[in-house]
Amino acid sequence: MDTTKLTAKTLASVFDHTFLKAYATHEDFDKLCREAKEIGAAMVAINASPVTYCKEQLKDSGVHVGAAIAFPLGQTTLETKILETQKAIADGADEIDYVINIGEAKMHHWDYLEREMREITQVCHKHGILCKVIFENCYLEKEEIRKLAEIAKKVKPDYIKTSTGFGTGGASVEDVKLMKETVGDAVKVKAAGGIRDWATCKAMLEAGAERIGTSSSLKILDEFKKERG
Repeated sequence: MDTTKLTAKTLASVFDHTFLKAYATHEDFDKLCREAKEIGAAMVAINASPVTYCKEQLKDSGVHVGAAIAFPLGQTTLETKILETQKAIADGADEIDYVINIGEAKMHHWDYLEREMREITQVCHKHGILCKVIFENCYLEKEEIRKLAEIAKKVKPDYIKTSTGFGTGGASVEDVKLMKETVGDAVKVKAAGGIRDWATCKAMLEAGAERIGTSSSLKILDEFKKERG
């Protein structure tokens, strides 16, 4: 992405404004949704339980509600992930971010992971819902990341995503470049995890990310505005 052409409005439109803490309350979601509407974020990223609540808060705003599935470990069965996805969509989710079965990736069970990706993507696309696949790159070797991206290029979810933000590491420029180089224009890339300032955000966008998952959207926007004068 050519960040020289960004405005505060277009920058905000790539943010998945995030609050995924276990202790989240309605007060937290009220604040999250209010901020997302004020800046014009793409989406609020939340766990599946408060989808209906946030959908009501964001009614007629144009801001999507995104549900995190099998979050943050990915260690549920495919059947459970599908049921969780279906329930989130029924509750009003506009986008789904699901975590792959990372253990299956470490064992190189690529057929399983392709089936998982294909079936969840099909559920989403049947309902006109965006599907994002979270790799959790901190636990993967570069060739494992590449292989997952190659599977995604074939299956065609809407996005592949670097991280949950709950692992041992978050997004890196190197990984974003690798993912983007592998999928090309077939799939978009979302960077998430540890993106807390404009400098980091800018680097991720320039590396090929088209969505940014962050709980620091307002801080990043403020730094961007100060830089642009």
